[in-house]
Amino acid sequence: MDIESLRDDTPGCAKVAHLNNAGAALPPSPVIEAVNEHFALEAEIGGYEAAEQNADRVQHFYDAVAGLLGARAEEIAYVENATRAWDMVFYSIPFAEGDRILTTTSEYSSNAIAYQQVAAAKGARVDVVPDEADGTLSLDALEAELAKGDVRLVSLNHIPTHNGLVNPVAEVGRLCREHGVLYLLDACQSVGQLAVDVEEIGCDMLSATGRKYLRGPRGTGFLYVRRGIVRTLVPPFLDLLAAEWKAPDGYELRDDARRFETWERYVAGQIGLGVAADYASRVGPAEIEARVTALAARLREELAARPGITVHDKGARPSGLVTFSVGGHEPAAIKDAARARGVNINVTHPASHGYDPNARPAAVRASVHYYNTEEELDLLLSALP
Repeated sequence: MDIESLRDDTPGCAKVAHLNNAGAALPPSPVIEAVNEHFALEAEIGGYEAAEQNADRVQHFYDAVAGLLGARAEEIAYVENATRAWDMVFYSIPFAEGDRILTTTSEYSSNAIAYQQVAAAKGARVDVVPDEADGTLSLDALEAELAKGDVRLVSLNHIPTHNGLVNPVAEVGRLCREHGVLYLLDACQSVGQLAVDVEEIGCDMLSATGRKYLRGPRGTGFLYVRRGIVRTLVPPFLDLLAAEWKAPDGYELRDDARRFETWERYVAGQIGLGVAADYASRVGPAEIEARVTALAARLREELAARPGITVHDKGARPSGLVTFSVGGHEPAAIKDAARARGVNINVTHPASHGYDPNARPAAVRASVHYYNTEEELDLLLSALP
């Protein structure tokens, strides 16, 4: 991996030490150019006409994302953000009274709110599977819950937003297949950071965003839905892209994942997201994962060696998200001090992970990417009290 070349290809690297990639990563030049070129074309010839002229680039998005995930193009939908992508497929599942939803203590609260809403409306039940001592989802506990029956869905995140662990998603997929249960994976923090293969994981549905580790435009997301289950899921709302009108008073749903799309979309963003997926594939998911893991390990080691600093990360397999606190200093103050030194970091809050019975107060989060350098880590360390 040629880090210098990749940084040269990332204009933001010349301006800031960006360690907030779990929030929104810096886009590379090809993504910036693709978005700007299409937007300029819209200004020159009109939005509909620009979409027609760039139809091949719009369509390429499906091939690019499918290639990155080991999926088929017909299993990919473009959605305006990861939350809407997740919602579209979750609310398409026909929950009934007595159905159980299994999830984890580290689940993102936006998803948890949806579980609770469906449980109240449909008479379903949400059961939170306990963790192992290291904070990772307990596979033994999950298997025991699956054996009890009535499980309609297992839903979890690949990498939680607040504690740095990587859940054992392929092992979860094996258990779900053995018990014939649907499996929804929130991959917001993993696609673009880890090698993610939907066949290897065994998930039925996966949602992700463009703006985080994939380095795509903000306001973009996508959804993977396994071909074998698409026709069993009816989206919560439809339009003339998701379905075809059949006169005089009927309609017919598409038979691919694009039944979860709407016709109106951020076309420049979709083109840019396809370019971002191609870019990640060229750099190499395995190489990206190795680089991110190494940088994060070095940062954790340096932080843990400092008196007064507590590293909060959990799990046997750590990710590129590093969470910590500095005794006697508010996380927001640490964030501001780092920003003043040209370093972007963020703060995680307990409200983002409401199911966690051991939720800690707010903490600082530094999230590294492959284009970061050890010198940037040193700059962050020098900004800490």
